[in-house]
Amino acid sequence: MLPSAIRLSPKLHHLHRTFTTPNPIPATFLRGGTSKGVFLNRAHLPEDQSQWGPIFLGVMGSPDTANGLQINGMGGGISSLSKICVVGSASVEQQAQGIDAEYTFVQVGIRDTTIDLSGNCGNLSSMVGVFAMDEGFCSRDPCALSGTTTTIRVHNTNTNKTIDTTFPVTFSGGILRPKLDIPQTTMAGVPGKASQITLEFISPAGARTGNLLPTGKPLDSVNTYDQEISVSLVDATNPTVFVTYADLCRVLRLSSSIDFSAPNSRELMESIRRAGAIKMGLDPNTQAQPKIAVLSPSCDTDHDIGIHAFSMGVLHKAVPMTVGLCLGVAAKVKGTLAWDLTESMRVGKVEESEFIRIKHPSGIVEVGADVGADDEVLKAKVVRTGRRIMKGVVWW
Repeated sequence: MLPSAIRLSPKLHHLHRTFTTPNPIPATFLRGGTSKGVFLNRAHLPEDQSQWGPIFLGVMGSPDTANGLQINGMGGGISSLSKICVVGSASVEQQAQGIDAEYTFVQVGIRDTTIDLSGNCGNLSSMVGVFAMDEGFCSRDPCALSGTTTTIRVHNTNTNKTIDTTFPVTFSGGILRPKLDIPQTTMAGVPGKASQITLEFISPAGARTGNLLPTGKPLDSVNTYDQEISVSLVDATNPTVFVTYADLCRVLRLSSSIDFSAPNSRELMESIRRAGAIKMGLDPNTQAQPKIAVLSPSCDTDHDIGIHAFSMGVLHKAVPMTVGLCLGVAAKVKGTLAWDLTESMRVGKVEESEFIRIKHPSGIVEVGADVGADDEVLKAKVVRTGRRIMKGVVWW
């Protein structure tokens, strides 16, 4: 198993191209939610994951130290476009548990040679079941279908968690195939309508640390810039450090809006993230985990809470889906910053809403969480769309 994040020197990146892995290698390029990624069949890669690095760097066009555009590969110069999913058949033991396929998510560095396996991608998770059916890793009997959708259960190796993906299917060529072009739903940040893909993350708590609240508390504080800042450290689908917009303004001594692209804002965010990582027992040098997100109270009736999330040190154009799901869970945990900021949505309601509406820079997304009587998080869920873009081979 690879360490959560490794870096290969540019020199080694070229010297190690002696694998028996085919070059070009069969690949599929897919959009899942607001991310795009290269999907590979695990059988086409070396069994030793430590040998994956040079292949993935070549596929993505990394490192692009000069421009950060990944112009020499499939990457797009931002974290949401520098992703790979390695998918394979489920083991006999997994099949006995109802699992249809297994996958590993990889975040590939853009300007450096980082190969990060420390967390999962919620957006691309929406297309793992589709890819598994397309590649023949699993199938469904048309006669046993009770409707027009099917559910594929996949296992994520990064977090050791199980995810159910439900999407429409059509009978074609004697087999059931995923149908992604039904105009059922829209997604903020993606033009047009497409088929609804429902993701349910089963028992999402403790994806990385083993506990929903790694410190055992819904509210902590970190010291940075010689000031105490309140944070909620939550681990559901992916570990996340939550901080409030108001606290950032206080520390930055701003009376107006925050420019998240400004060096002082980014430095403060990274300082808080690193301090939170240490409290969570995670490596602060692994930039992909934990992530950090800034929360703000609702300013309109169309949403319940606002979020600005960072991915790999840069403000995300929407919200990483695992961060959105983590926020959906955090809002159900009494005493967290998310719980306090969403109090207005619970006032006067006999029954708590299943979903929370999150406003991000590109629009609004609804995420849900099912919590049991003993406060155990049973599942986190969200609706995504996806699209097949390309199937062929890619040189590395």
